[in-house]
Amino acid sequence: MPLSPEQQAEIDAQRAQSHQTLRATAPGMEQHLYTAHPVLDHGFIRVIDYMGDDEAICQAARVSYGRGTKSVSNDEGLIRYLMRHWHSTPFEMCEIKLHVKLPVFVARQWIRHRTANVNEYSARYSILDREFYIPSPDHLNAQSVVNNQGRGEALSGEEADRVLRYLRDDAMRAYDHYEEMISDDGQQGLARELARMNLPANIYTQWYWKVDLHNLLHFLRLRADAHAQYEIRVYADALCKITADWVPFAYRAFEDYRLGGATLSGKALDCLRRMLKGEEVTQETSGMSKGEWREFEGVIG
Repeated sequence: MPLSPEQQAEIDAQRAQSHQTLRATAPGMEQHLYTAHPVLDHGFIRVIDYMGDDEAICQAARVSYGRGTKSVSNDEGLIRYLMRHWHSTPFEMCEIKLHVKLPVFVARQWIRHRTANVNEYSARYSILDREFYIPSPDHLNAQSVVNNQGRGEALSGEEADRVLRYLRDDAMRAYDHYEEMISDDGQQGLARELARMNLPANIYTQWYWKVDLHNLLHFLRLRADAHAQYEIRVYADALCKITADWVPFAYRAFEDYRLGGATLSGKALDCLRRMLKGEEVTQETSGMSKGEWREFEGVIG
């Protein structure tokens, strides 16, 4: 993750500042402020600002003032109760603002989570950097034969070399043409808002992304899942670590009930009850489709 000297100087200057405040702060999150956490080959995530902590969640749930009258152990129990019963508004009391650098095709997946405030680097006004995401060989996979949205085995040998060469060469050639089109050296130069259409989806963009904790956890539940695309999952994994330091009680409950838990349909629960009674249940007698049965088997092991 190459940071320019100017970017590193800005981060160092921000981290050197200290501000007095009466509002609650989270010591774990204070350690993350402004620091750029590397993701992929040129990307990063850094926390710009945040509001709230575990106590803010409990305060909102109890509609109390100050720290209330409950103990810390009761706070964790309350948060677990709220998570277990799918309460949402107390978790909306916490917010986080991130600066994210990511490939455009990852951004197009990410932006589907519409419950956030986003401001993206504008290629209408500014020139994008010559930075592209090129997968490492172990993340260059064939199409999955069982999942139309997933990957199969890694490519190898001459095929892998050829694909990597195409990705690099095509990205560089597209950027060469982009620079040539917007240049005003001896020509009028094409408008940046038009020239950007020629850039590939693996070029890097940047944005500020502000979201409340409830919707952040929903994002993490989907994107930190093993079935999510690798390139967005690594961003979610980095965010999981940050969130765990920010709201440790809430994150432990989330890890237990969401990441480590499972939701079963009525048919799946019926099959499980029949199995516990000693009945042999198959996909044909379950009432579930092959896909549902495969997922059910994955849950019960």
